[in-house]
Amino acid sequence: MSHLAGESESEGRRLDFDRRVRVEFHGSTISSDGGLLLYRELDDVLGLHELMGEHLLDTRTGHNRLHSIVALSRQSIFGRLAGYEDVNDADYLAFDPVMRQIVGGRAVDHQAASASQMGRFETEVLATPENIAALADMPGRWINSHHAAKPLKGITLDMDSSVSPTHGTQEGTAWNGHFDCSCYHPLFVFNQFGHLERCKLRPGNVHSADGWEEVLGPVMARYADKDILRLFRADAAFALPALYVTLETAGYLYAIRLPKNALLQERIADLLRRPVGRPPNEVRRVYGDFEYQAGSWDKPRRVLAKVEWHPGELLPRVGFLVTNLPFEPEQVFAFYNQRGTAEQHIKEGKIALKWTRLSCRTMAQNEVRLQLHALAYNLGMFLQAAELPDEVASWSLTSLQIRLIKIGARVVRHARAIIFQLAEVAISGDLYHRILAAIHRLRPSPVPS
Repeated sequence: MSHLAGESESEGRRLDFDRRVRVEFHGSTISSDGGLLLYRELDDVLGLHELMGEHLLDTRTGHNRLHSIVALSRQSIFGRLAGYEDVNDADYLAFDPVMRQIVGGRAVDHQAASASQMGRFETEVLATPENIAALADMPGRWINSHHAAKPLKGITLDMDSSVSPTHGTQEGTAWNGHFDCSCYHPLFVFNQFGHLERCKLRPGNVHSADGWEEVLGPVMARYADKDILRLFRADAAFALPALYVTLETAGYLYAIRLPKNALLQERIADLLRRPVGRPPNEVRRVYGDFEYQAGSWDKPRRVLAKVEWHPGELLPRVGFLVTNLPFEPEQVFAFYNQRGTAEQHIKEGKIALKWTRLSCRTMAQNEVRLQLHALAYNLGMFLQAAELPDEVASWSLTSLQIRLIKIGARVVRHARAIIFQLAEVAISGDLYHRILAAIHRLRPSPVPS
């Protein structure tokens, strides 16, 4: 009799420390990822993978089409969401009962795609120029579906770059002196909800802002016809005159850090004089507000300064922002400082989804991997945006992965039902059902006929 992966014909093995304990293997009926079923329901509610099927081009022929493009996409993205960073685990996951149910189609009664099938899908089918372009647009399409359930009042965009260290001779890898390593240098745009609007893989030796138009432009175009408040934040690497003009033309209010220079510091010379009297026992902050035009700017713009005197420090800490926000300097700096969450989102992606581990041979293949990681990240974050029960509302993506996705599950199949028996360890059955209810509330309302 043939057995699925992980199965054994034996009655198991008893353990010497307690002879009552017997270990058996039932790989095709047991899963460690029962919580993925919640995300599969979220996928269905928002129609996410329907969009994958509509926009990805299937170039396969013959026996290579055992699984649909949608099925393979689900296996790639849900596997990453569960912490399986590439296709190396596909041979095991092909027999996992939860993954088979998520993939759907023939996988339910047979098996999901093997490692070789997934490898061809990611490195050949998806690595065409047409599909790479479709994948780059897909985070935005998914976010649009999410916004259909929760209409927007405003959008705040945060742009930042990150480092993806490399350890081989992959195409595009290069030494970056700032990061002190050989790497790729991807660029990201997040929104205020932590959703990844768009990203792009770049060679390791480019400047932080290189190619910003290609990444930011499509995001701005998606919101161009919406009657909402538009905001933008970025650090000093994006202090570019062309970016100011682009944002102003599109109706964005922005706060972008300016690098310090002698001319700016001359404008706030009075604020840089050490306060008279004893050194402060607490931080003292003072603000400056003035019009300034650098030589490369097309017009004067509002520049804000913040000077902080810290106890025990001889010299002040000074920061500058260029902005068109009509608020008091303290409010603008508070708004700008919130962009630190973008760095946290990047960190979450690195820890939970390992999206900076890009080990394929070509740039195109690694671009595909980055985009698949981005979609897995957004799928995880969409659940956070639901009106979750208080017990889990503050969980990070990493916590959701460990405490919600990694739930042991046993499948029992009947003629008319497939029952997944979940372990009540991390969360209770009641809490699971309340999370499911929160997911169902995200379903877009039917359009009136």
